Amino acid sequence: MYGICVSTKVPAVGAITNYARAGVGAIVTQARANPLFGLDGLNMLQQGYGAEKTIRALLASDHEPERRQLSIIDSNGHAAAYTGEGCDEWRGHYTGEGYSVAGNLLVGETTISSMAEAFEASAGEWFPERLMQALEAGQEAGGDRRGRQSAAIYIVHHEPYSYLDLRVDEHADPVAELRRVFEVVRTDLIPLVERLPTRANPEGELGDEILGSVLPDD
Repeated sequence: MYGICVSTKVPAVGAITNYARAGVGAIVTQARANPLFGLDGLNMLQQGYGAEKTIRALLASDHEPERRQLSIIDSNGHAAAYTGEGCDEWRGHYTGEGYSVAGNLLVGETTISSMAEAFEASAGEWFPERLMQALEAGQEAGGDRRGRQSAAIYIVHHEPYSYLDLRVDEHADPVAELRRVFEVVRTDLIPLVERLPTRANPEGELGDEILGSVLPDD
C-alpha cells in the first residue's frame, strides 16, 4: 500500500495535496502546493525515476522552488523529501524507512518528530491505522499553528482505484472527525472494498452475504 494522511488550517486539503498510484508510489505537495507536481511526479515514478530524482526534476522547472515542500515514496519504498527555505516557519521534514513526515506553519518540530515516532512504534499494524496514529500524534503535538480545519487520508493498494479515500473538509476538530469516520469505514466499507472486482478477478467476490452486511436495504 501507498498512502498519505494530512491536516491543515485551510478547507479541503485532501483535494490539493495528495497523490498516489498503485504499484508506483505516493507524492504530497505542501506549502505553496502545486498539484502538477503530484500528477507529473507520479508519471516520472512510473517511468522509473526514483524519489530523489523525481524531486530534482520537478523543482528544476519550477519558478519558486524555495516556497515548495515535497515528500515522495517510490516503488522501492525509498523516501525523499524537500523543504524550501522560503516556506513559513516552523517548517521541516524527516524521512525514514518507507515513510516521510513533513509540515510548514507548524507550532514546532515536535509535530513531525511525534508523527515519525508514532509511525515507527506502530510497525506491524494495519497500514491505514499506522497513518491515522501518526496524524493524531502530530495533532496532539500542536499541528498547524494557525488552527484546525480539514484532514484527509488517501490510500491505494493493488488496483487503479483507491483503497481508502476519506476527507473532512470543514470541521473544528478535523483529525478527530477523520478518526470517527475512519472507524465506521473500517467496519462497514473495507470488507466490501476488499471484495471489489480486480484486474485479476473481474467478477470480484461481492456475494449476497457481503452486500447484505454492508449495504442498506432501501
